[in-house]
Amino acid sequence: MSGLQRAANIPELRKRVLFTLIMLAVYRMGVQIPTPGINGEALTAFFQKSGGTLFGMFNMFSGGALENFSVFALGIMPYISASIIIQLLTVVVPQLEALKKEGESGNRKITQYTRYGTVFLSIIQGTFIAMGLEGMAGPGGEAIVIDPGIQFKLMTMLTLTSGTAFIMWLGEQMTERGIGNGISLIIFGGIIARFPAAMVNSIQLIKAGEITVFFIPFLLAFMFAVIALVVFFETSQRRIPIQYAKRVVGRKVYGGQSSHLPLKINVSGVIPPIFASSIMMFPATIGQFIHIDWVQKASAMMGPGQVLYYIMYIVMIVFFCFFYTAVTFKPDDVAENLKKNGGFIPGIRPGKKTAEFIDKVLTRITVVGAIYLSVICVLPTILIAKFNIPFYFGGTALLIVVGVAIDTIAQIESHLVMRNYEGFMKQGRIRGRK
Repeated sequence: MSGLQRAANIPELRKRVLFTLIMLAVYRMGVQIPTPGINGEALTAFFQKSGGTLFGMFNMFSGGALENFSVFALGIMPYISASIIIQLLTVVVPQLEALKKEGESGNRKITQYTRYGTVFLSIIQGTFIAMGLEGMAGPGGEAIVIDPGIQFKLMTMLTLTSGTAFIMWLGEQMTERGIGNGISLIIFGGIIARFPAAMVNSIQLIKAGEITVFFIPFLLAFMFAVIALVVFFETSQRRIPIQYAKRVVGRKVYGGQSSHLPLKINVSGVIPPIFASSIMMFPATIGQFIHIDWVQKASAMMGPGQVLYYIMYIVMIVFFCFFYTAVTFKPDDVAENLKKNGGFIPGIRPGKKTAEFIDKVLTRITVVGAIYLSVICVLPTILIAKFNIPFYFGGTALLIVVGVAIDTIAQIESHLVMRNYEGFMKQGRIRGRK
């Protein structure tokens, strides 16, 4: 039997997959519901020239909801931002750090704080977007907001905040009752949903002669090579051997077992490209609203396709890789936990020496991970800028799509293995990113 047939034979897994698909369908239907008071044609025309700005990036992550200015226009980005902020605060706020160490009860409280943060950010973003739309116009000078005023601002803020809260609820339901991580699957669904339109646009460019037929095999080979590279690095680990000392309790002997500490090559995941992309797109976004000579020149120098853009983009990716890894992974805590449980690394003294060794290994693999992320994110950008290729699955989007697919398949496989099935894949095992 194939992996799909084995998965269909398990009622619980079948229900989980079906529930996930229904929730994704609900999300995609909500993307098509427009927010009242908007001139849709003028807004669509505006977004056609905003592909290299923050609007274009947020529109990609929302699956086109921002371009339609639907009730889900903010997408899940406020939740992601709130999650990242809470994670960073756990490092500097002792109360949050103590909650994190409490286990399940502490995690529930942190999740609650993340929800509050999501609503707060949604209110702020929704208000500023409403204010910004009132001052924007389409390429022909037509107003995007039909009837500006305090009522439009209030209605838009409430609509967008409610939409984000509903998406957050959908994601939590998918995580609890479906298969895979709900928030990641929502972003995954939004990116995948734009693929058919991208294919149609590519075919139109081929017919118009802007893309030669002879270049298509090279493009396809490049895409498959990038996907293979992402799969390899997202499933790669550096395993540090761990040995547990024997303990005699009464007549029983405990411990004496060998294990390993898995360290992912890309510990920080997709966070560095998202942060770096957001910062690098600020100049292009500002250049659309401030028509001053030096601002326009600076915006052009920092735009995609320029050497300075690539240099700054790579520097920021490397910086955020090390910063986020340092925030989320604590070698001292790992070494302390190993010491308490009677574990040690062969040839390394427990305690401080173990922490130093883990930190040394982590630094080395973070360098490799930063180089990998830089290559994956910069190469598609060069392809777009130099060859006029509509490579819609750029670096960040591709990392999300492939990473979520790997995690989802790994969860399906774990369900199959628990029920004595061979797994989703006939050969090998899929290791999730977590």
